[in-house]
Amino acid sequence: MQQLLFAIFTMVGGVLACVVYFFGTNFLLDRIFPSKGLTGAQASKNLRITNAIRPWLFMAPALIALSVYLVYPVFESVRLAFHDRTGQQFVGFSNFAWMINDGEFRQSIFNNFLWLLVVPALATFFGLIVAALTDRIWWGNIAKTLIFMPMAISFVGAAVIWKFVYDYRAEGSEQIGILNAIVVAMGGSPEAWMTIPFWNNFFLMVILIWIQTGFAMVILSAALRGIPEETIEAAVIDGANGFQIFFKIMVPQIWGTIAVVWTTITILVLKVFDIVLAMTNGQWQTQVLANLMFDWMFRGGGDFGRGAAIAVVIMILVIPIMIWNIRNATKEMEGH
Repeated sequence: MQQLLFAIFTMVGGVLACVVYFFGTNFLLDRIFPSKGLTGAQASKNLRITNAIRPWLFMAPALIALSVYLVYPVFESVRLAFHDRTGQQFVGFSNFAWMINDGEFRQSIFNNFLWLLVVPALATFFGLIVAALTDRIWWGNIAKTLIFMPMAISFVGAAVIWKFVYDYRAEGSEQIGILNAIVVAMGGSPEAWMTIPFWNNFFLMVILIWIQTGFAMVILSAALRGIPEETIEAAVIDGANGFQIFFKIMVPQIWGTIAVVWTTITILVLKVFDIVLAMTNGQWQTQVLANLMFDWMFRGGGDFGRGAAIAVVIMILVIPIMIWNIRNATKEMEGH
């Protein structure tokens, strides 16, 4: 109960602090550089000054937060990557040499590669199909709401839900896991799905696909609605069928948006952590880079050097995709 009250107090206090900050800074700025009651050049000068300063006042909390929680950790992680487990003694590239020779790190790279191949492709594909189909049925908005709902669930919350899907009980016991209940009902034997090497990675991927399909659907649905009707009508007149219209007329026109959705999910996959931690904790060959970084950084006494080195690898993998994504999104905005 105490934790709940503290959480509520924190949220309410945070909102009130933001309100006080924005109204307070706005009030002080207008007091320091007043424009009301003045005429001529002085009023115009004060108005220009306040218009120049006001956006920075509104952005200041976000810029400070980014500096403290993003910019500083990046430079500190790079520094720690070249130091020992305590972060005090310089060891050069020793941590990176360890990574190359470490079997668990190679397993993590392989698993992340699997995630990259499967999750962005299937989440984008399902999102595109759902976006196209729900625009054609009267209850499409209801379907979109249901499909988008998992986006409101945290990754850990989603993992807990899917634990009940994959839950395993010994043969002869009542199966509360949906998947094993279906298998047993069809005459099969229950399986501990999370302990099956290689395939358990795909069972974990299903969770992220389930979450991200709603995101892809919303973005791609908006893109599909932006397609000029004239192009579709011309294709119909030319005798194109539904599949030809969709894949040869509609998809090429929204390819830029598809690429943005794909790369956004790709960045998320490279950082996937919560699902693996909650479901398997990296056991049974399901380890991924982010969870391995967490293990080395905070468990077993902690090794800041190796944990930071893995973080640097993740950052190196993410940055090029993020830059390309931003450039592509900018081109899309300029095109519209």
